[in-house]
Amino acid sequence: MRFLLLPWLFFLSLHQSFISFSNISVHSLCLNDQSSLLLQLKESLSYNNSTSLKLVSWNSSTDCCKWKGVTCDGSGALVTGLDLSSESITGGINNSSRLFDLGYLQSLNLANNNFNSTRIPSGFGGLGNLTYLNLSNSNFGAQIPIEISRLIRLVNLDLSSHFPGFLSLKLEDPDLKTLVRNLSSLIELRLDGVNISAHGGEWCQALSSALPNLKVLSLSSCYLSGPLDSSLLKLNSLSEIRLDLNNISAEVPEFFANFSSLTSLHLSSCALNGEFPERIFQLPNLQILDMSINQNLKGFLPKFPRNGSLHTLLLDETNFTGELPDSIGNLKLLSKLKLVGCSFHGSIPSSIANLTQLVLFDFSSNNLSGPIPPLGFSENLTQIILAHNRFTGPIPSSHWDRLVNLVNLDFRNNSLNGTIPSALFTLPSLQKLQLAHNQLTDQLPDFSNLSSPLLDTLDLSSNKLKGPIPKAVFELGGLKILTLSSNNFSGTLQLSMIQQLGNLSSLDLSYNSLSINTTGSNSVLSSFPQIGTLKLASCNLSVFPDFLREQSKLSFLDLSNNQIHGSIPKWIWNIGNGSLAYLNLSRNLLEDLERPLPDLSSSLLAILDLHNNLLQGPITLLPPSSIVLDYSNNNFTSVIPSNIDKYLVFTIFFSLSGNKLRGEIPKSICNANYLQVLDLSNNSLSGLVPPCLADMSVTLGILNLRWNNLNGTIPRTFPDGCSLRTLDLNKNKLEGQVPRALANCTRLKVLDLGNNQINDTFPFWLQSLSLLQVLVLRSNRFHGSIEQHSETNQTFHGSIGHPENNHTFPALQIVDLSSNYFTGSLPSECFSRWQRMRISKDEALPKFKHWIIKFRFLELSQLYYQDAVTVTSKGLEMELVKILTVFVSIDFSSNRFEGEIPEVIGTLESLYVLNLSHNALTGRIPSSLGNLKQLESLDLSQNKLNGEIPQQLESLTFLSSLNLSNNRLEGKIPQANQFQTFSEASFEGNIGLCGRPLATNCTGAEVASSSPPTFEETGSKSMIEFDWKFIWTGLGFGGGVGMVIGPLMFWKKGRKWYAEHIDSVILMILPSAAGLLYANCDDGRVDAEEMMEELAEIEGDFDEDEEDEEGYGGRFCVLCSKLDISRKRAIHNPNCTCHGSTPIPSSSL
Repeated sequence: MRFLLLPWLFFLSLHQSFISFSNISVHSLCLNDQSSLLLQLKESLSYNNSTSLKLVSWNSSTDCCKWKGVTCDGSGALVTGLDLSSESITGGINNSSRLFDLGYLQSLNLANNNFNSTRIPSGFGGLGNLTYLNLSNSNFGAQIPIEISRLIRLVNLDLSSHFPGFLSLKLEDPDLKTLVRNLSSLIELRLDGVNISAHGGEWCQALSSALPNLKVLSLSSCYLSGPLDSSLLKLNSLSEIRLDLNNISAEVPEFFANFSSLTSLHLSSCALNGEFPERIFQLPNLQILDMSINQNLKGFLPKFPRNGSLHTLLLDETNFTGELPDSIGNLKLLSKLKLVGCSFHGSIPSSIANLTQLVLFDFSSNNLSGPIPPLGFSENLTQIILAHNRFTGPIPSSHWDRLVNLVNLDFRNNSLNGTIPSALFTLPSLQKLQLAHNQLTDQLPDFSNLSSPLLDTLDLSSNKLKGPIPKAVFELGGLKILTLSSNNFSGTLQLSMIQQLGNLSSLDLSYNSLSINTTGSNSVLSSFPQIGTLKLASCNLSVFPDFLREQSKLSFLDLSNNQIHGSIPKWIWNIGNGSLAYLNLSRNLLEDLERPLPDLSSSLLAILDLHNNLLQGPITLLPPSSIVLDYSNNNFTSVIPSNIDKYLVFTIFFSLSGNKLRGEIPKSICNANYLQVLDLSNNSLSGLVPPCLADMSVTLGILNLRWNNLNGTIPRTFPDGCSLRTLDLNKNKLEGQVPRALANCTRLKVLDLGNNQINDTFPFWLQSLSLLQVLVLRSNRFHGSIEQHSETNQTFHGSIGHPENNHTFPALQIVDLSSNYFTGSLPSECFSRWQRMRISKDEALPKFKHWIIKFRFLELSQLYYQDAVTVTSKGLEMELVKILTVFVSIDFSSNRFEGEIPEVIGTLESLYVLNLSHNALTGRIPSSLGNLKQLESLDLSQNKLNGEIPQQLESLTFLSSLNLSNNRLEGKIPQANQFQTFSEASFEGNIGLCGRPLATNCTGAEVASSSPPTFEETGSKSMIEFDWKFIWTGLGFGGGVGMVIGPLMFWKKGRKWYAEHIDSVILMILPSAAGLLYANCDDGRVDAEEMMEELAEIEGDFDEDEEDEEGYGGRFCVLCSKLDISRKRAIHNPNCTCHGSTPIPSSSL
């Protein structure tokens, strides 16, 4: 029997093997239903065959488990993963889609497609085995369906969109709490761009209570608010937090430092504030820290531990400050370091050389100073950006050969000097070299045959480079942008040299000493590069270059500040085949426009600048598409066309100032709905101010009608929402009162109604204009007190200031009420509330240095309107064409003010000019005026002031003009510091004054600095004893004087010789007295530029072309000037005629 059993067992074994083999053969292919479902899915989808890499390859002849984007289970029969990301799918997935029949799916990726803002189908809820779902950047829209919350096995959910559209995803019903409450297995949650709209406590608690295992939380741009709730601490496994672009508006919580597993923290653009917790920097695993674009977030860089993990540190546009610590060199893994737009100061530590992995190095827009250290420490560096700092010294000349990967080198806007190292032009990967706005000198180095073949941008503008432009520059065949403007390059440039730069798209050679030879053969003209931007301002051009006719792509053309004369050719309007958008022909000698003019109805010309030419005749307005039209300072003599609105359809800036226009302002100009700047000043326009101009003030920012012959009244209605920043009606014939509706213009900064015939009391309601910086009411018929009295007889001091408002006129810096009929006392309470004038020099310079009052009328451009104002300083009326925000002036002269000068004026520490002359002021000169350390001009003349001149005024070392004449002052004139420089005219008309420069000598009692000794102190014996050596000295001196003076009284020629030679005699005896001599001048003029020159020190480097002079600067007058007490600045006799001269070199003193 056993022998019979053996064959049977063998048969069973063989059969089992066959069955097993059969099973293996069947399950090596995916099931037919799986393959069929995928093919049906493919047929239903809308996608681009030409860009598809996955769907296009699916076909029934191959195993579906081998199709691109398809993953099967371990048996190879069931589809468990589907990746159709980036397949350009545009539709075909809805609730009936075969996709939702793939019930075994565990992973689904539809990212980076475009489903045209359709809803996420609810069918996703039927894929219950999903652990990974990625629908990111697929342009699904509207409400996220609640069915997503049923996918309880999800470990990774990504519904993010980094390009959210109008119909972006949102979580309202269900909300975030409902969506995640059953998803306890989630480890990664990415909902960037989903509109969640929840406050801090709500969304923080919803996550922390439902997702205990969460490691990655990414909710950028989700309309979340703060503060961040401490319940987030429950998520102690978090390794990545991304909350960028939410309005958190709170401090960074200290508890973030407790997330020990944190590797990445992104909180950029969250409106964060307060102090950044230093402990976060110490997290041991932190690799990425991005706090950028949080302007109110303060902090300091800590002492970094050795071998830190950080490889990305982004703090740009925050308020981090302090010095860069030496320990920054401990971050040896750092590859990206951006500290742009912070407040770091000091030098770059030498330990930066330890950052050998650094790829991006951007410290731009800080206050860093000192020399730039050698930068060859990392071969990986692709970008070095140190622009907009205060670095000094030369550019390092060594180690550049190591930077073989450097693409961008940007040192713009510093104070670097010396020569440009030739090695910079040899960097093999360099594409952009930007060294503009420094003080680099000498000639460019010769780098022929050594230059980088990839260099496409070379910007060396606004330096002090000189000599001819090297030929090697024009051998940089890859150059697209070449900017060499505002240097001292010289010589003649041939067109054929520029012709070699075949890829050039932008060329700027403006403001050098170059001459450009614009003539050339037809072949040169026709093969000239097709440039998009061409700037040849101040290039000694006398004609329009012929090669411009052939330019088909030119959109920006600047030929300003040349000597081009004659007519503007009609072909210029066709440059660029209609693509010309910017044309600047200002500051030439152009006289008219060649006619007939072409049809410009389809022109794209947006900015047309023809100011400061000799254009004459009727106004030619063109084209209708212009945004900026500047025809100022020409000789146009016509009236403004009645249909002018047809040419100002899109115009934002329109100026006809400085012409000879006549007639009335046409009402049609009010139909220019986009106007922000309207300047018709300095003409001969007459008639009324159209009331509709006031209605335009909702959009109008600047209305300047000064220096015309306009009459009538100021328009009475200025609407709510008035946007005026400047209203200038000076020098007209306007009457009536100041309209109260101006109070609606809450943005007003400059209000100039001077030199009219306005008859009104002081407009007290102006106090509501908190931004007002300049107020001029001079030379009108204003009257009454500037102390407003209520019905209950309560005094509201300052009229210009109301006691209920402690910050009346906080920004006021120039106030001129002169030449009116104001009466009463000076408003002391008012002065105490002018906050801007009370700022000291140390406070003012950081806040206001380099600023001028201006109005930027075209966003994202450098175009702005610059206000001007006429002030009286040093007895001279002058126009400030730049109103520096550091210039502070009060002029209440030529009124009928009475009473004492308030002591509180001495607290206005920013004052440059104080004029209270020609009033009826009484009492003493306040000693507090000695606190006005910036004061340059003080005029208290023609009053009834009494008492002595305060000795405290001697401390006013910047005082260069003083007039105390025609008062009732007495005592000795102070002799120290600036008082040595003032003439007799400064003190005349004060009978009781004595001492230099007056001829009246002081008696013993007047010069005594202290009380005489008493009888008890000296003893009675001193009354009867004589010291004969003093008596003999007196007799000797008297005799000598008699011998000199006596003959001069009777000898006419002797007196003449004395007058001519006495100065020379004194110089031989007392050489050091040279600076104290004055000549008699017959002209009392003071150059109007003197004040602006004295402001130059404060204006600093506002003018980018200004060069510092060695030695002593200033304006010098022949025999009328001396150096002030610091021997750094010229002080002038105001009665002398000044002439410009070279500053005295230091070696001559």
